[in-house]
Amino acid sequence: MTQSATPSSAFARHRPTFLPRQLSDEELALFVGAGQRRELVAREMIFRKGELGRAMFVIESGTIQLEFGDGMPDKLIGAREFFGELALFIGNHARVANAVAAEAAVLRVIEHAAFEKLLQTEAPLLAQFMRRSFSYLVASEQQLIQSLKRRNEDLMVTLDSLRQTQTQLSTAERLVRTDELTGLCNRRGLYSYLEELRSKRLPGLRLGLLLIDIDRFKQINDHYGHLAGDLTLRAVAREVQQAAAACDLPCRLGGDEFALLVQVKDADELRSRAAQITSGVRGLRFHAPAEGLTVSVSVGGSLCHETADWSAWYSDSDCALYLVKGEGGDNHRVIA
Repeated sequence: MTQSATPSSAFARHRPTFLPRQLSDEELALFVGAGQRRELVAREMIFRKGELGRAMFVIESGTIQLEFGDGMPDKLIGAREFFGELALFIGNHARVANAVAAEAAVLRVIEHAAFEKLLQTEAPLLAQFMRRSFSYLVASEQQLIQSLKRRNEDLMVTLDSLRQTQTQLSTAERLVRTDELTGLCNRRGLYSYLEELRSKRLPGLRLGLLLIDIDRFKQINDHYGHLAGDLTLRAVAREVQQAAAACDLPCRLGGDEFALLVQVKDADELRSRAAQITSGVRGLRFHAPAEGLTVSVSVGGSLCHETADWSAWYSDSDCALYLVKGEGGDNHRVIA
């Protein structure tokens, strides 16, 4: 496998311009011009979970913390990112989290009337923004539905196992292929998936593999304890799952190593998925017993050669991962 003589500069050239939750330069300028400026001090409340709203918020500077509750980690979002858009799109929508200023910040508040006016004057740009926003919202809702479905399936399996042996056997087979801690596919499930991969391929798309490794995971266990380590693994698993489309396979290979086998258009889309994972994990915030814990991951990836097998795909992505680790982690690199 050929490596560039200046990998850092090559990586910089291919890095995505913005992440899925960030605004482009044109979108940012549009919303800054149309929104009302609001300055916040640290820990100032923007809205509470369950409140009805009709405004979207764009972060001009500073950091906002979204507190979801129900045992889910909080998330930090920063400059150029937006939140609360669903209330703007459909009106009077209950907020799904508390939004609090993690530090002094400046927001642009886009009210419903201002957004409607923009729709009349900047329709093409807003159509692009709304398409990307809806794609992210749908992915988030699918992740929540899958999580709830998994819990429901576990309950149904427990009930049915009392009635018929066939259900018990089906449950055992599913558990053999599923990682108990994270709910992701395990190595057995991955190998089974690879055997059927040809029938799961979508026309016009290429296979790509991302390997995700938690930075300094042993130190997390040593300093915060194994319970916090388990919380970290589950939280990272959710970020990997959220970056997966319906045709992709997220899995936990073991320990603190995850993989995401995807079908993408090109290397740029694969880089965007890697960036989404690194950014999402970087924004995680935990409650006790892991209060104060910050987590990062290293992600290495490559497009898969159609004539090669899993071991070759893994080797290529592992080389990219090794380079990220060597540069200190908390980053991603994709080899085309």
